[in-house]
Amino acid sequence: MTGSKSTAEQYTGYQSKMQKIADVRNAMAVLGWDQETYLPEKGAAFRGRQLTTLSGIAHELFTEDALGDLLRQLHGHNELDALQQKNIALSLEDYDKNKKYPASFVAEMSNVTNESYHAWIKARKANDYSIFAPALKKMIALKKQETTILGYEGHPYNALLNEYEKGATTAMLDKIFEDVKNALSPLLAKIEARPQVEKDFLLKHYDRDKQWQLGLDLLKEMGYDLQAGRQDISEHPFTTSFNPHDVRVTTRIDENDFGNMTWSCIHEGGHALYEQGLPPEQYGLPCGEATSLGIHESQSRLWENNVGRSLNFWKFHYGRLQQQFPENLGGVSLERFYQAINQVQPSLIRTEADELTYHFHIMIRYEIEKGLMDGSIPVNELQHVWNEYYRKYLHVTVPDDAQGVLQDIHWSHGSFGYFPTYSLGSFYAAQFFTTAQKQVPGLDDAISHGNYHSLLEWLRTHIHPFGRFYTSNELCKKVTGQELQFSYFLDYAEKKYAGIYNW
Repeated sequence: MTGSKSTAEQYTGYQSKMQKIADVRNAMAVLGWDQETYLPEKGAAFRGRQLTTLSGIAHELFTEDALGDLLRQLHGHNELDALQQKNIALSLEDYDKNKKYPASFVAEMSNVTNESYHAWIKARKANDYSIFAPALKKMIALKKQETTILGYEGHPYNALLNEYEKGATTAMLDKIFEDVKNALSPLLAKIEARPQVEKDFLLKHYDRDKQWQLGLDLLKEMGYDLQAGRQDISEHPFTTSFNPHDVRVTTRIDENDFGNMTWSCIHEGGHALYEQGLPPEQYGLPCGEATSLGIHESQSRLWENNVGRSLNFWKFHYGRLQQQFPENLGGVSLERFYQAINQVQPSLIRTEADELTYHFHIMIRYEIEKGLMDGSIPVNELQHVWNEYYRKYLHVTVPDDAQGVLQDIHWSHGSFGYFPTYSLGSFYAAQFFTTAQKQVPGLDDAISHGNYHSLLEWLRTHIHPFGRFYTSNELCKKVTGQELQFSYFLDYAEKKYAGIYNW
């Protein structure tokens, strides 16, 4: 009987159970990674079955009454240290939430996710939303059912938001996106009034193999440990972690767009550095998991934008880049290159958008997801609604489905509530990087010499090791002295673009 065991023995038993569950989930993650990289087309149906089986096993293990009893016995136990108490509290919270899900729902969600993902792939190849719509309709129905299972106050979308950013609500995000519109619209208007910078030389032919090697070199220099990871090609760039010693990234390469791969690599590298920086001894436990999607995104955005699109970064790398692509960049100055990679211009594709218009892409998806959840946007009208939002907010005409409603993988995975964390991540990134510049002597100079060690050490000390011990805003306040403030991003953007567009 567990009651006769010491608290230390009970905690060890809890840790073993959680690690067993993590083993099953990470086995699923390996199959998921393979599905998006190397899986033969004919293997899709069996892969879906395998994932469904493992999903059911993980759910059963995490909803066992014995685990719940053990968590309740250990909850608030003063013989445990603060970290152990936090793990128990968070696991109990997760357990009670997962206990709400019927096994039949979990299995159905896995099946529909598999069906939806492959329908999305086929729809993208055919450039036809109607191929994806039936599977998406099933997914939306399940996500609506999930909001009821989880429970919520106010808007049903709040239940899904909370899964990615604890405590986030439509009321909070409505205000954030209103602030974004009010603050960024005048800045965009100011930029539009200036002569546009040129970027044609970025859209010439850039050899695939040279780009691939450049991406690998950048990842290594950032500090990504290739003995604990690897890079592959996928339809949509992503990072997946099976444990801190096996964190994998993917990218995609467009030989006629230099920026497509370069900043995808840096972005995913930021995610991967965070996962490789989580404490291995907390494997399977809440404090061995990322704080939130917003904090995760802050790490990718910090590296991609605050570092990877900075003048200091390219002071070191640009000479080598010119040597690799002399026919394209030999006659292009560092200043022109820096301006080009930071060009601000409304566009169709979220992942290729500049730092400012990017947040309008997120706002559009946020508004659509709310509408899909409350029923105000029917699935069969989604294509039209998408195109209209892009005309209204970004003043661009969507030419086809692949560049429109089919461009993101997220909905095929059922990841509703995820998109807002991208904007939150950019704002956290600006606040974190400003703090790092103040606290790390000579940081900007180190970056200009290709040395990122001091920045990575700062992140490994202040952001990476805590897992879910703190909420996003608690961590932000601990690191910067303040909760999230949009003003940091606005100050960063105003200073940066004043220099690029010369006002």
